[in-house]
Amino acid sequence: MGVNGSVLAIDAGNSKTDVALIGEDGTVLSTARGGGFQPPVVGIGRAVDALGAAVEQVLASAGAGAGSVAHVSACLANADLPVEEEQLTDALRARAWGRTVEVRNDTFAILRAGIDEPRGVAVVCGAGINCVGMVPDGRTARFPAIGRISGDWGGGSGLSEEAMWFAARAEDGRGEPTELARTLPAHFGLGSMYALIEAVHLGRIEAGRRHELTPVLFATAAAGDAAARGLVDRLAEEVVALASVALSRLDLLDEEVPVLLGGSVLAARHPQLDDRITGLLAARAPKAVVRVVKESPVLGAGLLGLDHTGAAPEVHKRLRAQYA
Repeated sequence: MGVNGSVLAIDAGNSKTDVALIGEDGTVLSTARGGGFQPPVVGIGRAVDALGAAVEQVLASAGAGAGSVAHVSACLANADLPVEEEQLTDALRARAWGRTVEVRNDTFAILRAGIDEPRGVAVVCGAGINCVGMVPDGRTARFPAIGRISGDWGGGSGLSEEAMWFAARAEDGRGEPTELARTLPAHFGLGSMYALIEAVHLGRIEAGRRHELTPVLFATAAAGDAAARGLVDRLAEEVVALASVALSRLDLLDEEVPVLLGGSVLAARHPQLDDRITGLLAARAPKAVVRVVKESPVLGAGLLGLDHTGAAPEVHKRLRAQYA
């Protein structure tokens, strides 16, 4: 007789995927890790095929047969718009991994992993920047978060480009002096911004390596450079703007509520950034409680699945304890 799973939890990011099969009592029955989930690059079909490899591994490891899972809770990167969530829901439903399917943007997994009930706001700043919020009655707050065309500023990729912009103009005289003109090229062993620009433009430095300049920006800011410090302050302002709008949409501005910070940039705990976020948010939402999320996002996907199935509080606690 095969194992029955209550929730198939999926957290699929751009670089990796985590899958967990959760039993009716909240016990994690099996887990697996797969590669990144990038429908815009490879198409929905191939992206879900790659997802399926990890899912099939989890089901086989637990001895779970077809149709034995009650609910699939999938938090997926690149599910930025409701229409994309609908398309991905249809694609996952066609695989018949579970009797019901719910797809959300992967930022919801980070938020739910860090709160004891579905009530709070999360701002995530990694390669890009995003913010979501939720309350127990099912209302959510979210942003398209697809880049500059949706009003976004920040994220590791954006910060590295901004840093290069200031440094290039400082070196050629169009802008104010900044140590970034020295520290950015030095990271790659180069002696000038011109050399760095040439190396990036001609592909001698891969585009994907530009994110390495974000820690350089923060180090330069910590050393006192005005231009670098200005970029860090602007990022703090963006984080607080996102959080404040989400809190306002959910009528939480004047309530004690968690505001969670996640993603590689915010998790790095840069003192200037942390202090600026805390100060600005205290003025906008004085009762908000700020903390950095350390919990695994797949836990959040699992908890969202248990929310959907109406699992008892002790089931939620048992699942959370296994990821402590």
